[in-house]
Amino acid sequence: MRIGKISRIGGVRSCFLLGFARPFTTNNNMAKSKFEYVRNFETDDTCLRNCYIVVRLDGRNFHKFAEQHKFTKPNDNRALGLMSRSARSVMEELEDIIIAYGQSDEFSFVFKRTSTWFKRRASKLMTHVTSQFSSSYVFYWKEFFGEQPLLYPPGFDGRVILYPSNRNLRDYLSWRQADCHINNLYNTVFWALVQKGGLTTVQADERLKGTLAADKNEILFSEFDINYNNESAFHRKGTSLIWEKMKLSPDA
Repeated sequence: MRIGKISRIGGVRSCFLLGFARPFTTNNNMAKSKFEYVRNFETDDTCLRNCYIVVRLDGRNFHKFAEQHKFTKPNDNRALGLMSRSARSVMEELEDIIIAYGQSDEFSFVFKRTSTWFKRRASKLMTHVTSQFSSSYVFYWKEFFGEQPLLYPPGFDGRVILYPSNRNLRDYLSWRQADCHINNLYNTVFWALVQKGGLTTVQADERLKGTLAADKNEILFSEFDINYNNESAFHRKGTSLIWEKMKLSPDA
């Protein structure tokens, strides 16, 4: 194993790796070296101006993650609370995010049109949001799951989408909320059939094939006395996080 040493001689910093006879040095002129041309290979991913920048995160292989950590079906309030807390951490770090919307294992973060964070570079925005969210998920795990151990690190993938108008942004958020409703209605009926109706997961899936929303509501009401509209809005509609304006008192 080679051990490195760092020393300072005058204004130049030298670094030697033992086992090599040839040292190398760095100084402030390194950025202007002959190797600087490699920066030309970087792709320009600056987001178009005057557009809302949306960064959406999705849990990677979260079906397995939920099973391994024994999440409550159809909804685990601990897991949903942890997602919201992690999203809040992202918003506290990046104040140009004007709204965040989440459901299940995904969260969308909307940057204001005039944002200049990271010079509007898509890769910088996406990686910063993803890393902040992922680390927060691990950091706040115990706050929601207590002594239940985190068996392995969760993973999240991200993407960047641009929306030029208020209507486009509204329709995007409506689409994600519609997705929340569709998935939650299915999961509510599915797990009622399994947990209360005694069906296997394969039988429940087969029972629900080809059914419409009205059919699912009828199964819930007629067989399990469940009115879906009375289910928690937290589960049916997802979670929105926005900034709240606070008036400072004169003594503050």
